[in-house]
Amino acid sequence: MNSRQDGGSNRLDDAARAGWLYYVAGNTQDQIAATLGISRQTAQRLVSLAVSEGLIKVRVDHPIANCLDLAARLKSRFALDLVEVVPSDPTSSSTIVGVAEAAAAEIERRLRSPEPIVMAIGTGRTLKAAIEQLPPMECPQHKVVSLTGNISPDGSAAFYNVIFTMADRVKARSFPMPLPVIASSPEEREMLLAQPMIQPTLALAAEADVTFVGIGDLGPKAPLYEDGFISESELKALQKAGGIAEIVGWVFDREGRMIEGITNDRVSSAALPSRERSLVIALAMGERKLPGILAAVNRRLVNGLITDERTAAALLAAS
Repeated sequence: MNSRQDGGSNRLDDAARAGWLYYVAGNTQDQIAATLGISRQTAQRLVSLAVSEGLIKVRVDHPIANCLDLAARLKSRFALDLVEVVPSDPTSSSTIVGVAEAAAAEIERRLRSPEPIVMAIGTGRTLKAAIEQLPPMECPQHKVVSLTGNISPDGSAAFYNVIFTMADRVKARSFPMPLPVIASSPEEREMLLAQPMIQPTLALAAEADVTFVGIGDLGPKAPLYEDGFISESELKALQKAGGIAEIVGWVFDREGRMIEGITNDRVSSAALPSRERSLVIALAMGERKLPGILAAVNRRLVNGLITDERTAAALLAAS
C-alpha cells in the first residue's frame, strides 16, 4: 500500500517537474526528456498529467483572454451556435472596425470552402464595412443571395445594400432582390413578391447555409428612418407599438416578437432562414443596440453573434 502511494507521489513529483520545465521554464519536450533522463513520449505524458491533475494553472495574460471568456459565457447563456467577441476600443464606444474585421474573417473563411454553399446577406453599416474588407476571391462554386430589397424610396440603389459590392469582390453567383426595401402597401408587397423572377430568390434565401445580418435600433437615429425608408410618424408608431429594433426591416419588440402591421406588413425582405438547420449571425454592438441584441438572442431570431466586449458584458449583466 505504501509503495503504491509512494509511486503515485513520485509520479506527481515528476509531472510537476515536467510541467514547470514546460510552462514556466519554456523547455521543449525533447529538452525535458534530456533533463529528466526519460523518453520524449514519457515527457509528453508527464506534462499532460500535470495539467489533468491540476498541478498547472494556465492563465493567458492578454486582453483577448477576456474576449474568449465572454464569448464562451454568451454561447452558454443564450444557447448560441457561434459567438465571437472582439476587444472594445478604449477611445471610442461606437467604432465598428473590430466587429467588421471579425465578420470579414468569418465570411472569408466560409467562402474559402471548396464545397458549394448558399450565403444570405442582410444590410447595414457594419456589414458594409465587413464586405469592404474582403480580399479579392474567386468563388464561382458559391451563391450569395440578398435578403433585402435594394431600391430606396427615391428609386436610387440602397446605399447599405451590399450584394453588388460582395459579388464584385468574391466573384460568386449573386442573387439581388430588385425590390423596394418597404413597399407602399401590403397589396403592392404581395404583388411584388409573387413575381416569377423574385420567387427563386426567396426560395434560395430560405435554403441559406449561413446568413449575416445587422441589427438596427429604433431610437431617434434609427437607420430605417435616417436612410429614408420610413417616415417620422411611422417611426413613432413603431415605437409606440413596442418596437425596439429591426433585422432586414422586420421590426420586433423587447420579447423578440414581430410588431403587427404598421411597416412589417409592407417589408419586402425575405424571411430569416431557419435557425434550426442553418446559422444566422448578427453583427452588432453598442449601447443603443443592446435591447435589440438581447431580444434577438433570447428569442433566437439569430443563433450567432459577433460583437465587442463591452456589449458582451452588458448582455450578460442584463440577462
